[in-house]
Amino acid sequence: MAAQILDGKALSQQVREEVKVEVDKLVAQGVQPGLHVVLVGEDPASAIYVRNKGKACEKVGINGVTHKLPEETSEADLLALLNQLNSDPEVDGILVQLPLPKHISEEKVNAAMDPARDVDGFLPVNLGKLLIGRHGLVACTPAGIMRLIDASGIDYKGKRAVVIGRSVIVGKPTALLLMERHASISICHSRTHDLAQRAAEADILVAAIGRAKMIKGDWVKEGAVVIDVGMNRDEDGKLCGDVDFAEASEKAAWITPVPGGVGPMTIAYLLRNTVIACCARRGLPAPFVYR
Repeated sequence: MAAQILDGKALSQQVREEVKVEVDKLVAQGVQPGLHVVLVGEDPASAIYVRNKGKACEKVGINGVTHKLPEETSEADLLALLNQLNSDPEVDGILVQLPLPKHISEEKVNAAMDPARDVDGFLPVNLGKLLIGRHGLVACTPAGIMRLIDASGIDYKGKRAVVIGRSVIVGKPTALLLMERHASISICHSRTHDLAQRAAEADILVAAIGRAKMIKGDWVKEGAVVIDVGMNRDEDGKLCGDVDFAEASEKAAWITPVPGGVGPMTIAYLLRNTVIACCARRGLPAPFVYR
């Protein structure tokens, strides 16, 4: 059986169109959502991510502003900028691009940010809301993962879902979202003794472990939905995921490619979160119903 592709490019375009509809409504009321991205240093990958986010904002009508700071920027100066953005009524979303230079504490930066503007959904307040089932600003990649799984048409109730990876950015929030849909959840990781066996029991398999092609075809249950969050380089230097796509495609019913799967969804949901934050801060009706 050859798996059907869960096309993140096409689905992310649908999300962006939904966002643009809501932005147009806000602009008609005299409100333009604003996303401010802070980039410290010259990391090439970060610069590309930030540039892509700026282009995405422009296409849907969000006012995207990038604050480029030199590598030697002090922690105090970065915290002062965040304090300024927190108090600016035109700023709806704040995103500090990671990684930060070693002399700046990520923990202090997170503590300085307004949770109401945390469009990444990474701050403890927003992760805590997710834990108790209150949806506000849900982390972008996990939210995008759920939209991809939705596209497969699977009924979550009672299905066995295995998430390989336990980060607070992807693994843990994704597990919570799956559990909300009444799937039975296992969170595994690189130290799980029977990892291959656990993966092979999954009706829904989410791989976010950061190891190129670690998930082989015999780790995949026949007919499973496979979501590959990994972004790695193989032995030939080509982009690949955590899943051996060729092998897994012979077993899975649905699978995401790398690139073109989860990645585009992350930026689409960043835009979506910016509009959610904009409306929440202004007391306007919620533009999207989380599902």
